[in-house]
Amino acid sequence: MDQIKALLKDQSWARWTALFLVSFTMLVAYILADVMAPLKTMLEQQMGWNSEDYGLFTSGYGLINIFCLMLIFGGMILDRMGTRFTGILSVSILILGTIVKYLAIDGVLGDSSVATINIGSYEFFSARADVLYATLGFAIIGVGVEMIGITANKVVVKWFKGRKMALAIGLNTAAGRIGTAIALGGSAPIARMMGNPSAPLLFCLLMLCVGLFTFLLYAMIDSRADKEAALVEEKSGDDEKFKFGDIISIGKIPAFWYIAILCVLFYSAVFPFLKYATELMVQKFGVNDEVAGLIPALLPFGNILLTPLFGFVYDSKGKGATIMIIGSIMLVGVHLLFSVPFLNESWMAILLILTLGAAFSLVPSAMWPSVAKIIQFNKLGTAYSMIFWIQNWGLSFVPMLIGWILNKYCIVGTIVINGVESTKFDYTIPMLVFSAFGVFSILFAFLLKMEDARKGYGLEKPDVK
Repeated sequence: MDQIKALLKDQSWARWTALFLVSFTMLVAYILADVMAPLKTMLEQQMGWNSEDYGLFTSGYGLINIFCLMLIFGGMILDRMGTRFTGILSVSILILGTIVKYLAIDGVLGDSSVATINIGSYEFFSARADVLYATLGFAIIGVGVEMIGITANKVVVKWFKGRKMALAIGLNTAAGRIGTAIALGGSAPIARMMGNPSAPLLFCLLMLCVGLFTFLLYAMIDSRADKEAALVEEKSGDDEKFKFGDIISIGKIPAFWYIAILCVLFYSAVFPFLKYATELMVQKFGVNDEVAGLIPALLPFGNILLTPLFGFVYDSKGKGATIMIIGSIMLVGVHLLFSVPFLNESWMAILLILTLGAAFSLVPSAMWPSVAKIIQFNKLGTAYSMIFWIQNWGLSFVPMLIGWILNKYCIVGTIVINGVESTKFDYTIPMLVFSAFGVFSILFAFLLKMEDARKGYGLEKPDVK
């Protein structure tokens, strides 16, 4: 048989096609992750939920990932079974979770009756049945979203390492941000048009079917690339199978922990914020409820351009740890300004969201490629999954914390929204909480930079062949 002259993985068109197909699946997953974020007020008005119910519901995202260790197992599956199997499994899980969540929000599963857990005479936990079912659906979705996230990252590293990897990761991340923007800007109009907060979930279910199709196309390309590589015996130490003992070896790397802790702190100040940002625009800045979601949607739209741009800068100039420090400083500044009571003009909200978008472009554009410089490829899926698992603690419990703070300390009266009297909240304390996360993220970004100087991972060096 003639030797293959040019491996598929080495051809530019194949790399970018693989990236596009996987990134589209990412986009769909992130629409689903944030599709209910602009609907807090509608859920409260139509279903009788309160801020604690909504906080529990949004915190459900990471519960299975955290307590059942599904993200860790997902990383092991990824490193042992490969990107093709794991990606298809991820989308299948997303479809299951969407069905459960839709049935709960639509009123088919559960009702307003309250389930209570008592320890002796003490009420340990209580929640509405429909909230619990919706939380379960979101928890299943969380497994799928995070699993497709680590899969997509490993796909990019596999196809682009040494070939503008940070730019490719930036583009993949931007696809996820487009999904977030679509969710924030489009969810409320769909729900109002259909008169039901569950309606956007049907749109997501349709999009997931398309996302599964695009991933299957990627799987065909990737399978052919692996077969070609096998024909020319293109093997290296990175192709060795993952071993369970590798978890311990990853855990012994200080730089890994600095990135993981930076990740959970930084993301806890962004994604949970977006869950409440639409209501913040209405309550503090006086934006009409019908268009309030469009302002938070500006954040991910900024990521679409800036994350690939900063990834290109990282590829060309390096300075990865420095980029993370700058982004964390910007994050703190934005949330501190959001906390100032008299800064309540809508133009200020738009300016702060755009600045937050720039910060949210800087840190991920450098953070995810940096992991691939610290961890070997055969351990990379597990390393990403461990970081995502740690991140999920923040994504799960910070929304619950903010919901509790709002109900406990921030009710200041009532406000009329869409002709319905609703609870009015003062968001000063929540914004200060988000600022505190940013302060600690700066600290760990500096620790990462110092560790890189000692160990020579190359985080401050360019990565282009």
